[in-house]
Amino acid sequence: MTTATRPLTFDLGGDLPVHRLGYGAMQLPGPGVWGEPADRAGAVRVVRAAVEQGVDFIDTADSYGPLVSEQIIAEALHPYPESLVIGTKAGLTRTGPGEWVPVGRPAYLKQQVELSLRHLGVERIDLIQLHRIDPDVPLADQLGAFAELKEQGKVRHIGVSEVSVEELKAARQITEIASVQNLYNLTNRQSADVLEYATAEGIAFIPWFPIATGDLARPDSPVAAVATELDATPSQVALAWLLQKSPVILPIPGTKSVEHLTENMAAAQLTLPDDAMATLDAIA
Repeated sequence: MTTATRPLTFDLGGDLPVHRLGYGAMQLPGPGVWGEPADRAGAVRVVRAAVEQGVDFIDTADSYGPLVSEQIIAEALHPYPESLVIGTKAGLTRTGPGEWVPVGRPAYLKQQVELSLRHLGVERIDLIQLHRIDPDVPLADQLGAFAELKEQGKVRHIGVSEVSVEELKAARQITEIASVQNLYNLTNRQSADVLEYATAEGIAFIPWFPIATGDLARPDSPVAAVATELDATPSQVALAWLLQKSPVILPIPGTKSVEHLTENMAAAQLTLPDDAMATLDAIA
């Protein structure tokens, strides 16, 4: 597959064109995705650099910090460029560093969206995603809360995260679903069936943890061998593989470093030859 046949953009929700390589803002807060970063000015710098380098899709969540990630994005970029699309999430509450608890009560979800509107400094959220399905609350109630906000003009598009094909189909019976965000990368393909369904239906598939850094960067890994051959880095190969895997994939690599950001962004220009794709496909 050549760059010519690999679309570099995707229309999120059918009406928001974004470059397919975005930026994930989960790493902006402190350790355990909790509290302030050690270097807030550096966090602001990397978010600005992302947009300067062509990112027009940023993915965050109210629970990153909590609130810290959204606040840093606003500090770095508000008033936002017209072309910038920001996706955020609600549905996980935080009880401490590294702790995540699903809460899908409609009143809670609506409250969190109102807070996100305030912290991001926007009147409408481009993409609100249900961070996790709360097993104790009917899915129709959880997505119904977002659908109500959409009717009120406070939300433009709705997405879901960490769902099965069955759950994604059920969600689509309740409201229009623009995106699905599941764990997916070169070494973890448990969501291959969800990706296949999303591709067939034209739903954005946002793979979180797209690089799986540790596993892929080892000098003896097949990824490193392909990277050496193409004069690229393992991270760039992992991202290029995702971009070539399906036209609906929107990878959102996150980083606190402008240097890593620049390295990741170069993956959009990397085309993997068929034999390299076959080698990488065989890894999982």
